[in-house]
Parts: sequence; C-alpha cells; structure tokens
Amino acid sequence: MYKVLRGLGRPALVAKRVLRWVPMPLGLRVTLDATKRPAYAYGIYEATKQAKSLGLKDISVVEFGVAGGQGLVVMESLCQAAAQQMDINIKIYGFDLGTGLPAPQDYRDTPTIYQAGFFSMDEVQLRARLRDAELILGDVSDTVPTFLSSGTSPPIGFVSFDLDYYSSTREALRLFLSADYGHYLPRILVYFDDIMSHEMVYRCDYEGELLAIREFNQECHDRKICEIHGLEYTRVFPDAWNKQMYVCHLFNHPLYCKQIGPCGGQQLPLD
Repeated sequence: MYKVLRGLGRPALVAKRVLRWVPMPLGLRVTLDATKRPAYAYGIYEATKQAKSLGLKDISVVEFGVAGGQGLVVMESLCQAAAQQMDINIKIYGFDLGTGLPAPQDYRDTPTIYQAGFFSMDEVQLRARLRDAELILGDVSDTVPTFLSSGTSPPIGFVSFDLDYYSSTREALRLFLSADYGHYLPRILVYFDDIMSHEMVYRCDYEGELLAIREFNQECHDRKICEIHGLEYTRVFPDAWNKQMYVCHLFNHPLYCKQIGPCGGQQLPLD
C-alpha cells in the first residue's frame, strides 16, 4: 500500500516506470531513469564513458551484497547494453557472504535495523540465472585482498555497496586501497545503498556506511570518496538515489589529470 500511495504522490515515478517500456537508446534511458536500478545504470554508463574517453577497452563493475541476486541480474542486463553501445568490455563481480548477514558487531552495525541471517542467498538458483557475472562468496575481509592480489580484473569503474553493516563496508572499502593504479579508473563511480533515512531509521555519520566512508577519507591522503554534489540538479527526474552516488577520486592515478570533460579547447564568445 505504501508503494502504491508513494507512486500516486509522485507522477515522475509513474512516468519513469512507463518509460521503461518505450524503445530508446541506453543513454536516453539513463537520462530519464527509464531502467531498473537507475543508480546502477548511471554508474555503469558513466564508467563506460570515462573509459572510452581514456582510450580503454575493458572495465570491471562490482556489487557488494548480492543477497537474492536481483541487483546482479539487473547489472548484467545494463552492462550488456552499455558494452554494445560504447564498445567496451565489462567484467561483472558480485561479492557476498552467501549465508545472509553475520551477527552485528556493535552499535555501528545498526542492529536495530539488521540482524544475523537477513538477506540469505539461494546460491544454486542464482547461479542458474547468471550469464556473465562472477559470484565471489565469503567474508569480504578475505575475498577482497585475494581478488586484488589475483591481478586478473580490468580497471574497476563502478561499485555498489549494499552490505548494510559498518564493519562489512569498512572491509569492502579496502577494494580501493591497492597501490597498483591499473586496478582502477581514475574516478570510480560508487553507489551506497544504506545512507538514506526513512521511518524509524535515522542515519548519521557515526554508524553504518557513512562512518565507513568517513574513516576511509580520514585515513587516506591520496584518494577520497566524495558525494557528487549537485547531481540531483542535473537530472530530468531528481530522485533519492542522486544523493547516494559518490566518486572515489584517485588523485595520484596517472590518468587522473587527463582531459575527459566536454569543454576542453572551447572558447566562449564575447557577447
């Protein structure tokens, strides 16, 4: 009932859902939020555009917190469309414990919201649905270092964090700490699922994902995770996910200062 009333009160939400059924290029779909998981669509599309501007042919995208797998399935579909349109090869990785959430460690894991066993996975059913994504199961404190040390993934361009806990997100953010810049695009699009407040859930900077982001930025001097300020003002249909999109800036990346924007070399006319 809540979702029905929310839709009636937000004509843009209804419009976006109708637009999903209208044939159009992926770029226009991203502009109009005419996709499932529009934050994923935006992050993947922006990452492929950045890679193309830098002359790269391959990137990786990552989802932390696969759970039932709906997001990873959508990610596969979006990557297929982006790869075809932008002529970029995209490798997809999904990280999950595989057995649902572990027990929360302390208040920073917001145990008033989450408990052990939430969001379990039917691994057999999910693997049967996946086409291209690689599922990486286990504790992220183990799987992330192993993933980085393997050195087999193309540069990471987009990451979604939906691990719910501060402790898990803190460990997963180690994905951005390699000294080998070949692991990354210079600017990695990042989506954080659990930073918005709603009824009886009051997010703050001292617990959950927001605390993990804050500590990452305090500890790292050459790379920072920052909100995309003003993103909502660039969107046709501003939405909550606009405030959940961040970028991990790798300031010392050898390609960080390469021109990729649309205004290079232009001269403004004298009025």
